[in-house]
Amino acid sequence: MPLRDTLARVDADLAAGRVPVARQRLRGLVSSFPDDLALRRRLAEVYRLYGDPAEAGRWMYLDEDRDAAETAAFEARYDTAPKRMRALAWQGPESLAGTAFARERLAAVRAECSEAMGRPVDWDAPPSAGAADGRGKSAFRDFLTGVRFLAVILAVVVFFAIWVNGLVALFE
Repeated sequence: MPLRDTLARVDADLAAGRVPVARQRLRGLVSSFPDDLALRRRLAEVYRLYGDPAEAGRWMYLDEDRDAAETAAFEARYDTAPKRMRALAWQGPESLAGTAFARERLAAVRAECSEAMGRPVDWDAPPSAGAADGRGKSAFRDFLTGVRFLAVILAVVVFFAIWVNGLVALFE
């Protein structure tokens, strides 16, 4: 569906009070057109209707006249550079941004993320969610996976021990 038709549906959804549907349509459009700053602004306006300043700040992050409180809420929710980089959902080089301010913000987030990761990163391959969370949580997750594996093995051994015991008792 063409961009103009989808935006007309967004307007109709908002007029009819179907805010979740309008939000979903705008999220799809931002995903398809990540460099369209006007779409990001519209999505931020919808999140303001929800009363979600962090998400409004997320989608206004590249806009020069963004609200400082929303920006702070976004940065608090996405508290590391890798998380912010993934949350911004940008694709391609910073040069695609429509304003100098957006290009500067994108470059700053990418540089901060590269420093945090200890290697160069780019917008087409942002760090994975696991990498963005840090090593401590990953190690803990690995530990829990190992504990679950051992519990399953123990359950299988106990089941077969009871089964063998019952089989021996049957023939005695």
